[in-house]
Formats: sequence, C-alpha cells, structure tokens
Amino acid sequence: MHSETDKTVVITGAFSYTGKYATRILLDRGYRIRTLTYHPERENPFGDKVQVFPYNFDNPGRLTETLRGASTLINTYWVRFPRGKSTFETAVQNTRTLITAAKEADVCRIVHVSIANPSLQSPLCYYKGKAQLEQSVVESGLAYTILRPTVIFGLEDILINNIAWFVRHFPIFAIPGDGRYRIRPIYVEDMARLIVNAVRQEGNTVLDAVGPETYTFEELVRLISDQLGRRTSVIHVPTLAAYIATRVAGWFVSDVVLTWEEYKGLMAGQLAPEGSSTGETLLSQWLATNREPVGKQYASEVARHYARTDPHATGASIYSCAGL
Repeated sequence: MHSETDKTVVITGAFSYTGKYATRILLDRGYRIRTLTYHPERENPFGDKVQVFPYNFDNPGRLTETLRGASTLINTYWVRFPRGKSTFETAVQNTRTLITAAKEADVCRIVHVSIANPSLQSPLCYYKGKAQLEQSVVESGLAYTILRPTVIFGLEDILINNIAWFVRHFPIFAIPGDGRYRIRPIYVEDMARLIVNAVRQEGNTVLDAVGPETYTFEELVRLISDQLGRRTSVIHVPTLAAYIATRVAGWFVSDVVLTWEEYKGLMAGQLAPEGSSTGETLLSQWLATNREPVGKQYASEVARHYARTDPHATGASIYSCAGL
C-alpha cells in the first residue's frame, strides 16, 4: 500500500510534447498529478485529473508549497533557444530555484531531463547549461535519475516532422557539411516510459535515452524522403550557408527552424552517444506506419511555446554564446 505522498508526482509541463505522454502513463498507473506551467490558463486536456499551478520562480515560498506533499519531481523545464528575457542563464537559475524548492518541500526524488553529452567545458550554452543543472541535481542531496535524450520523435516532434515538411515542399534539401554526423533518435512514448519508470527507481542513475537505430544525418533525410515517396536531391553546403538558409526559411514560417547551437551540436556528433539502446521503437518502422501524417504541417516551436501577444516576440535574440 502506497501513501498519498508516494503516489503524488509533480511534473513540469504536463501539457508539453513529451510531458503529456508521461502524464498519460502516470495517470494510468494511479498517480496523483500536479503540473507547473507558464500558461495555467490554457486548456487542460486531462481535466480535474491534473492540478495546474504557475511556476512561481519569483516566489520560492509559494513554489515550495506547490511541491509539498509530493514524493517525486519530474523536471522537463528548459528553453530551446533564448527569446526575450528567457535565456539559458535564466533557465539555469529558475531550475536551481525549483530544485531548492523541491528539497525544502521534502520531495524525495527528482527525475531530471537533460541532454545527450552535456559538458561544463562546452562552448555551447545549451550543453553547458544542461551540465550545470546536472551538477545541481547531484549536489542537491535528493535521490535522482538523470535522463539524457537525443532527438525525440513522434507526430508532434520538431526535427523529424519539419525535415519531412521541407521534403514535401521542396525538391532540394541542403545538408550542412558532409552529413556524416550521427543521430540516435528515441520515440516519444519510449522516452515517456523511461521518465515514469524512474519515479519508482531507487538510488541514483544517469541514463542515455537513445533509440535502437543510428543514422547519419544524410541517411536520415534520405530515409524520410524515401518513406514519403519523394525524389529529393540532397546537396551539401557550408554550415554557415545552411544556417543562413534556415534563418530565411524561419522568417517565412515565423519560427526558429534551427539555432546555431543546434547546428554545432548536431555536427559535433552530440546526438549519438555510445552504449546500449534504452528505447525500443524503430524510427524506420514508425515512419513506414506514419508516412501519411508526418510532415503534413510545419511544427512551429514559437507557436507551441509563445503566445502571439508575447511582449518579447519582436526582435528577440536567437544568438547564443557560441559566437554567432
């Protein structure tokens, strides 16, 4: 028999891409769920099964009370790119505030979603910030599982879906560099199960969240093209030229297609860690099953996470400390 505390979990972003899959599994397993979000006014697809609270990073006492009575904090909070006042630095600061609040609320365990190959020495703010937060989790004194995903694919994903969208709409696909840098994508439901399974784990674990297949980036583009039945000409261009092209494309779709940090991390092989697979679903089989819907609509990160009334939407910086 589990106590109410043992069965109460707080998850950041229960309505987000990965978060909603994890939330469904948590509910199926009988957990009581609270979520933290920047948009508590948005529609709650889970109804009264999920209690909704604002992040309250600027009010640590209130944040602590929101966490009190929970056994586990599942943290997926992060920013993909700087936008207005939302920067990597503020994301690190906010997450540290969240970790401290969890400790003061007597939360026993944290399941923290990081990134593959984080490094305190990385020149890329994304990877350095993730490494700093892993360090904060380890030093918190809480029991922890740190999950390090690569590319998470599914019908609502950004990278795979938008490659498919470009393949559907253009006869040529420009690949930065030689295209030989590798990716080990993991299916979103496999990732969600790793998150939920970690709630009941004991001790401390750091685990790469990777799928069973490894592709070079060029192989990935050709696989998507083949599955969609498109004759796409692949050309290789300098990295800077590819980045500029995606900036231009971003203006047309009102989105940030790929950031400079994402280009650099991808081409450095950061998305293909070595080791055993922790996901089961094959991207190749998933694409064969979902070739009709994938890429039919462009998946906008800006539309997903930022309201059109965002006061920082105009002129927001997407440049990183990597130097561009």
